[in-house]
Amino acid sequence: MTERLEADAAGIARAAALLRAGRLVAFGTETVYGLGADATNARAVAAIFAAKGRPRFNPLICHCPDAEQAFAHVAAPPLARRLAEAFWPGPLTLVLPRRGDCPVALLASAGLDTLAVRVPAHAVALALLRAASVPVAAPSANRSGRLSPTTAEHVMAELGGRIDAVVDCGACPVGVESTVLDLAGERPVLLRPGGATREALEAVVGPIGNGTAPGAGVSAGGPRSPGLLAAHYAPLLPLRLNALAVENDEALLAFGAALRGAGLVFNLSETGDLTEAAARLFAGLRWLDAEGARRGLVRIAAMRVPETGLGLAINDRLRRAAAPRSFAEGRAER
Repeated sequence: MTERLEADAAGIARAAALLRAGRLVAFGTETVYGLGADATNARAVAAIFAAKGRPRFNPLICHCPDAEQAFAHVAAPPLARRLAEAFWPGPLTLVLPRRGDCPVALLASAGLDTLAVRVPAHAVALALLRAASVPVAAPSANRSGRLSPTTAEHVMAELGGRIDAVVDCGACPVGVESTVLDLAGERPVLLRPGGATREALEAVVGPIGNGTAPGAGVSAGGPRSPGLLAAHYAPLLPLRLNALAVENDEALLAFGAALRGAGLVFNLSETGDLTEAAARLFAGLRWLDAEGARRGLVRIAAMRVPETGLGLAINDRLRRAAAPRSFAEGRAER
């Protein structure tokens, strides 16, 4: 049975004790809810993959309470430290070479010579990380390939009975996962757009390479970071992108003025606000998926979202949600 813990001192202490004991604890961050385990405990990390049904070639992000502790596990050049000063705590993940004495289980980085690290901008998450006193590997707290959770209710619907506890931190304010920036090569490469916008990153480090196309950043050895599988973040109903018209047997994911004729509508932002849209994306898709199926609708149609700012992250998630899915990417979960 999964414990539901309050985000208070007692709940944080209980969650930290569970993590230190090698158990699985979901908790809220500014981006989405993560499914945490002691990153130095290979058995606990393996339990994350089992609970999610996640392919073991797909690496995890290691969460730390501050930059000093994050950089204790990776080789951090001056550029990484400059980014940390500008964006941490915050929705930015850095992929860097593992140190030779890095205690994080190799399974957490899928056997790669790099490790993805970040410091979340969420008071409860930071308090939990400090109390646990271990780096915490934490992918999104959902079944592999499915929609990321932004409330404790979403976590319970996806993983209730599969994990030990969830700390109820309320709704996640950003609503999409962290941006992933690969710093292990000669130049920075954007692997996954997210809560830290490309424009903000380039204002600090200059032009960065693009590794965001579905399938980019994925080699025979597996993805360089989480969130790179071509099919990911998927509802059960098929998703149609860039809708200019909608049928009455379709649910509509609207942005701005909604198209007429849909059997069901969820508007990400009636005013066209990308920050509001990002925060509502996964909750909206999840609601349309469940309610649309209940009403016998055949698909979800998504209106166009601008490819600027947080729109880059929103469109990345929508493209991956609409991509054809193979068995390896989670068809069995659908």
